[in-house]
Amino acid sequence: MDRARERKLLRRAAAGDRAAAEECIRAHQGQLYAYILRLCGRPDVAEDIVQEAFVRVLTNLDRFDDRYRFSTWIFTIARRLYVNAMQKLKPVYESEIVNAWQGGGGEPGAVMMRTEIGNNARDELQRVLQMLPEDQREVVVLFHQLDWTISQISEHMEMPEGTVKSHLHRGRKRLRALLEASEQGSERIGEVWR
Repeated sequence: MDRARERKLLRRAAAGDRAAAEECIRAHQGQLYAYILRLCGRPDVAEDIVQEAFVRVLTNLDRFDDRYRFSTWIFTIARRLYVNAMQKLKPVYESEIVNAWQGGGGEPGAVMMRTEIGNNARDELQRVLQMLPEDQREVVVLFHQLDWTISQISEHMEMPEGTVKSHLHRGRKRLRALLEASEQGSERIGEVWR
């Protein structure tokens, strides 16, 4: 969504237009949820944080300064809620996520195999992401998953661009080392490129 359209929607939403507010939420909901889920690794916590972030945004739309990007504002609110939640909750890490098999019998086809390989790689990546220091994890997720620029990340995290670049470099290097150090990790990630 371009900034002019976004500004118009936000003005309408601040004036009480529910359809405009809904459109703003829909435009950012998926990325915000993915971002928080990658940070915490827990769908239940991510859902709660995203919901609370949108409640706060909608009740404080009159405070939004449209000189800045709306996405930066909402991601900052969600990040602060995440930090608060992590201080209250100790994260629960599952060693394995077991998905129920819902096949109709017979052997799985090529599509099912690719899906399973992708899921295994995603789970392994999520596992090692949780091993990164929080700042590195957040920079890696914002840059690679959400395609934010270094300057957007710098503004969002309130740190110099050079520091963001360092976190990104060190985070990637650490992810690679963690994946290579784990036999299961190497195998799961390697299956994607076979």
